[in-house]
Amino acid sequence: MAVERFPVEGGHIMMFARAIGDLDPAYHGALTGAPAVAPPTFAWAAEHYDPDSAVRPKPGEPWVGSGSTPSGTGGPDPAGVGLHAEQRFEYHRPVREGDVLSAVDRPGRTWTKEGRRGGVLTFTERITEYRDQDGEPVVTSTMVMVQTARPVGAGG
Repeated sequence: MAVERFPVEGGHIMMFARAIGDLDPAYHGALTGAPAVAPPTFAWAAEHYDPDSAVRPKPGEPWVGSGSTPSGTGGPDPAGVGLHAEQRFEYHRPVREGDVLSAVDRPGRTWTKEGRRGGVLTFTERITEYRDQDGEPVVTSTMVMVQTARPVGAGG
């Protein structure tokens, strides 16, 4: 992900908090009179500011979506990226209403493990560093993806 500008708006924080079912007043700045603080996984919303993000719907293009099957993509993993196995967030400070974040990915570790049904499993980390408008670190996110050597149930 490469995001040059992700403005953190109070309404966006409030709607994100509502979507995850968290009614903590800290996420509703308009109700408290103080700038809102974002929920812990909020930084992931920056994906919608990356025009190349696979999770951002694009008009006229099939989308992997979030259902049990992809929407019009013809298979369980059309991009060949595997499964999202883990997500960690390390906070250097809270994300706050009024921040303008940027995000840059860098590769992390890669390792393998023998699987029982899909053969060799390859695990790959993607590390995303979020910085504020002053270039200071705010959040470091580590995503772990896993790819099977063969489709599960293909025998072998």
